[in-house]
Amino acid sequence: MADSSSSIAMIWGVAALATVGVLLRPFRLPEAFWATAGAAVLCLTGLLALPAAAAAVASGWDVYLFLAGMMLIAELARKTGLFDHVAARAVCQARGSARRLFLLVYGFGALVTAFMSNDATAVVLTPAVLAAARAARLRRPLPHLYACAFIANAASFVLPISNPANLVVFGERLPPLAGWLARFALPSAAAIAATLAVLYWTQREALREPIAAAVPVPPLSRQAWLTALGIVLTGVALLAASRFGLPLGWPTFAAGAATLLLVCASRPALLVPSLRGISWSVLPLVAGLFVLVAGLQQTGAIDALGRAVSAVAEADGVASLWGIGTVVALACNLANNLPAGLVASSALAAGHASQTVTSAVLVGIDLGPNLSVTGSLATLLWLTALRREGHAVGTLQFLRVGMLVTPPALLAALAVLA
Repeated sequence: MADSSSSIAMIWGVAALATVGVLLRPFRLPEAFWATAGAAVLCLTGLLALPAAAAAVASGWDVYLFLAGMMLIAELARKTGLFDHVAARAVCQARGSARRLFLLVYGFGALVTAFMSNDATAVVLTPAVLAAARAARLRRPLPHLYACAFIANAASFVLPISNPANLVVFGERLPPLAGWLARFALPSAAAIAATLAVLYWTQREALREPIAAAVPVPPLSRQAWLTALGIVLTGVALLAASRFGLPLGWPTFAAGAATLLLVCASRPALLVPSLRGISWSVLPLVAGLFVLVAGLQQTGAIDALGRAVSAVAEADGVASLWGIGTVVALACNLANNLPAGLVASSALAAGHASQTVTSAVLVGIDLGPNLSVTGSLATLLWLTALRREGHAVGTLQFLRVGMLVTPPALLAALAVLA
C-alpha cells in the first residue's frame, strides 16, 4: 500500500504520464498502450498490489460488455451497407440544403445518443455522416461531423443508458428510469438546445454551401435489415433494463452478439471481417484507466475530494452547484471523463453527497467533455472513426469551437437543474 510521500508522488507521476500518453498519443502509439503501460508500471513497482489491480479491472465488467455490444452492432451496420442507405436517405430529405442536413444529423444524433449511448453515436453515426457527405458532394463536411461529436455529449444524460459514465458515477445507486427523467429531462433539453444554437452559429458560413438534392439510395440487403432490427431490439433491451434498474452491459452485449449471429447465419463471410473491424483496443484502454484510478485511491485523493463534496453538499446553493459542475467539467478535459467519473463516484460516496450535488457532478462529467477532444471516450472514438476514413481534426481546431459551445450549454443545464 502506498503510505509514504515518495510512493504517493510516484503514483501521481505514473498516472499523469499515462494520461498524457492517452491524450496525445506520442510516437503514434494507441491510447490503450499508454493506459495499460501505466497500469503495468503501478503493479510491477509494487505501488499497487496485484489483487487490488485485478479488483479494479473486474469492477468495469459492465462497461466492457456495454462497449463490446455497441461496437459489434456498429461494425455490422458499416459492413452490411446500412450506413450507406441511411446516409442517402438523409441527403434526399435535406433537398439540397446543407443547413437541413445539419439539423437532420443533429436530431438523429440526439436520438442515437439517448437510446444507444454517446459512444454509439461516435462509432455508428459518424461513418454514416461521412457517407452522407460523400453522397451529397459536400466540400466542407466539418459542421456535420462536429454535430456528431457535440450531440454525443450534449444528449448523454437524457437516459441512464446514454453514457457509460452514468453507470460509473452512480454505480449501484443508479436511479430507476422514472426518477432519472424527473431529475434530468429538462437539464438535458436545455443542454441540447444551447449546444445546437451555438454550434449552428459557429458553422453558419460553411452551412450555406449547396449540396446534391437527390442521390441514388442503395437498397437494403437482408443482412442490413437484420442489423437494423438488432439496433431496435438493443434500444428496447436497454430501456427495459434501465426501467427496472438492472445492469446495462449484459443486455447490450447479448443484443450485439445475437445480431452478429443472425446476420452471419445468412451470410457467413461477414463474421471474420466484422470481428476484425472492431476497435477492441478500447477495452484494455478502459481497464487500464480503472487500474490507474485504483492507484490514485491509495494516495488519499479520494478522501480529500469526499470532504470537499461534503462541504459543497452542506452549502447546496445554486452558486455551489455551478461551481462543482464547472470544476468537474474542466477536470474531464484534463483526465478524460471516464477516470474522472470513477474518482467522482468514490468522492460522492465518501462525502455522502445529496442527489442535487450528485446530479451537478454528472452534468459536468457528461457535458464538460465537449470542450476538447480529450474530454470523453466518445470523442476519442469519433476521432478514430474520422482517421479511419482519412479525415483529421486538430486539437486546437476542436478547442476553438468547444470553448464557444460548452459554457452556455453547461450553465444552462446546471441552471435548470438548480
